[in-house]
Amino acid sequence: MNATAAIVTPPQLDEPIRAEIFGIERLEQHAESLASAQRATEKPTRGRKLLPRVRENGRALLAAYRNIVEAVRTKREITPAEEWLLDNFFVVDEQLREIRDHLPRTYYHLLPKVVEGHLAGYPRVYGLAWAYVAHTDSRFELETLQRFVRAYQRVQPLAIGELWAVAIHLRVALLENLRRLSEQIISARQARARADELADRLLGLSGQPAERAEDVLSRLGDAPLAGAFAVQLIQRLRDQDPSIMPALVWLNKKLRAQGTSPVEVVAQEHRAQAAANVTVRNIIASMRWMSSIDWLEFFESVSLVDEVLRAAPGFTAMDFVTRNEYRTQIELLSRRSRRSEIEVAREAVRLARKAARAKERPDAVAAELPHGEPQLPGIPERAEEDPGYYLLSRGRRAFERQLGFRVPLGIRIRRAYRALATSGYLGGIVALTALLISGLLFLTWNAGASSGILVLLGILGLVPASDVAVSVVNRLVPILVPPKLLSKLELARGVPAELRTMVVVPTLLTSRADISGQLERLEVHYLANPEGHLHFALLTDWADAPRERLPGDEALVAELSEGIARLNERYGNVPGGGERFLLLHRRRLWNEKENKWIGWERKRGKLHELNRVLRGIEDTTFIPINGRPPRVPEGVRYIITLDADTRLPKGTAYRLVGAMAHPLNRPRFDPREGRVVMGYAILQPRITPSLPTGPGSTIYQRIVSGPGGVDPYAAAVSDVYQDLFEEGSFTGKGIYDVDAFEAALEGKVPENALLSHDLFEGLFARAGLATDIDLFEEFPSNYEVAARRLHRWVRGDWQLLPWILGHARDA
Repeated sequence: MNATAAIVTPPQLDEPIRAEIFGIERLEQHAESLASAQRATEKPTRGRKLLPRVRENGRALLAAYRNIVEAVRTKREITPAEEWLLDNFFVVDEQLREIRDHLPRTYYHLLPKVVEGHLAGYPRVYGLAWAYVAHTDSRFELETLQRFVRAYQRVQPLAIGELWAVAIHLRVALLENLRRLSEQIISARQARARADELADRLLGLSGQPAERAEDVLSRLGDAPLAGAFAVQLIQRLRDQDPSIMPALVWLNKKLRAQGTSPVEVVAQEHRAQAAANVTVRNIIASMRWMSSIDWLEFFESVSLVDEVLRAAPGFTAMDFVTRNEYRTQIELLSRRSRRSEIEVAREAVRLARKAARAKERPDAVAAELPHGEPQLPGIPERAEEDPGYYLLSRGRRAFERQLGFRVPLGIRIRRAYRALATSGYLGGIVALTALLISGLLFLTWNAGASSGILVLLGILGLVPASDVAVSVVNRLVPILVPPKLLSKLELARGVPAELRTMVVVPTLLTSRADISGQLERLEVHYLANPEGHLHFALLTDWADAPRERLPGDEALVAELSEGIARLNERYGNVPGGGERFLLLHRRRLWNEKENKWIGWERKRGKLHELNRVLRGIEDTTFIPINGRPPRVPEGVRYIITLDADTRLPKGTAYRLVGAMAHPLNRPRFDPREGRVVMGYAILQPRITPSLPTGPGSTIYQRIVSGPGGVDPYAAAVSDVYQDLFEEGSFTGKGIYDVDAFEAALEGKVPENALLSHDLFEGLFARAGLATDIDLFEEFPSNYEVAARRLHRWVRGDWQLLPWILGHARDA
């Protein structure tokens, strides 16, 4: 049999799907034959609309369901197929909602359409789905579908959008088949009801005397008898009174005229009912099964673009969102160039391999910061060695020119605004502020105010007008520049040894009452992120004091040390990596400016000295505990720093490490500029206020924090910075690369010169904002606490002025 002979042409939309069930090899042959015969459009076309047909099918199935419900209510007999539909109509309704929600008009418009044949004008993938349903009698199995789609693509590759649409069009085909079967089943039951009515009249069971066969049968005319009608009439009249014989003789004669016999029509009808029962059961079971399938896994198992990208090192280690973003950009590049999606993917992988084979390293300005730890196996060290560099990073412009990509107008405008980000952002704020003040002054002048009043009003209105302008511009920027998520590795099995990370909580030891709470929070952090090479540490100082040592200091450290020891005993050590929980405590030093004994440089000093200890430097203020010098695990690459009241949700540590370790986010340090110029040495997650519930919550928290409040940590400013300037605002909670962080901040800050160090560190170490990763933190319970916190921020921001104005000195 040749290829074209094996094709099962999809029928017209008003014909039933005829099932032809074959073995898997034969099924693959039919897929290849269909792909050979099915021609599709190359450019997006509107084609014939499918959703109106889906809505029509929904109305028909609802009418059939109501008909069956009425039959049950009146105690009429229904078939097993009708029972399946009656008991599982909610499944059918769910499929209708899925189709409406996941087949938008714009998406449907982009799907290649069939050029000729019964399904001309409909999506090519719909023909594929229809053929699969026809050849499997609506019985869905993931393996057979995968092999069917792969066989089809051996002849004609499917686009990324088509593969995503397979599930929806399978649902459409199943609904189409179910609608036909339901109409046939209802029609057969109605035919049986008419046969019962006729038999009752012949047998005198309708409440009236029995009628003559000639009078009853003459009203049927010359129309052919339906199989269900004939079978029901045969069953009712068989073995009845001899007076009924004329009716049976007429029935036999009528069936002979139709080319059949009573025995054959009974056998045919029973086979049809059995087939309908099986098919309806298959359809319902397939609908249920499809709702439980991981279609993401199916897509990646049959995608030819994914097959190309998997040849690039590290692609399979990325999380789904990142892999999908790569595919989305490939779709866009292919759609606006003369290259297929597979060609675009191959070219990106080729450029990445070429960069990996290059012998020359980047120059000093773009020199990669060396790490003491070995590289994660299979993950590129440099961004240029990853296809994402050419798909969505700095190599994108050159890659577009190479492909002959026609840049859409919207992207041109977005890029122009990003190129003038600082002037555009600040200019918008200034212009809107001037407009607001001008309007206010005009109304005041028009009311007859004097010049002095106008000047005073302008000065007083500057701050609130600029505040309104900033809020408005921050709302408008995301419309012009849509949010962009940072790429990530998945780290499904936790943090590997090559990316060893320490979660640290800098805090003060003030009282024994706080110690249990600190230990409990540290334990919760671990329980939320228990997999892999993660260590958890408390970095503690004693409270400021007039003397170097106070009574009770050692007792506090001893109690906290015992608690850490209990945690290590309970949960064990990190495999091959030393203790899981650690305590690092510092002694007080005399501070001339503060005129008291304090921990050196407070929180900034804690982290700086921790970084030095991790790199083997011993001249720090960390003190021995229980006679043991400070000990830390070897090879720690990243630090996750949290505040004492910060909550680390489940799996968040893995996602933070995965984002930092992705090649596109790796920090690249410029020794001449003294800062990170590409990638990020710090990643700041989104800080979300905890829900103000429970007995400890206050009215102030409910008003100020949360999505409807004005908590600056939850505001959209940092989102705007990340989306527009590709840098975020560091607020002291996040993850940083130890080596890059230290190199960027080395010698930048004199002692006692900087209180608010977070923004400063984020500038030189280049902080990125991971908007899809959350940390939770409680908002201050009352206004006084919030005001003190804001006072510290403002005081610290004033200390940044020497650097802003260019008059600062380094250490």
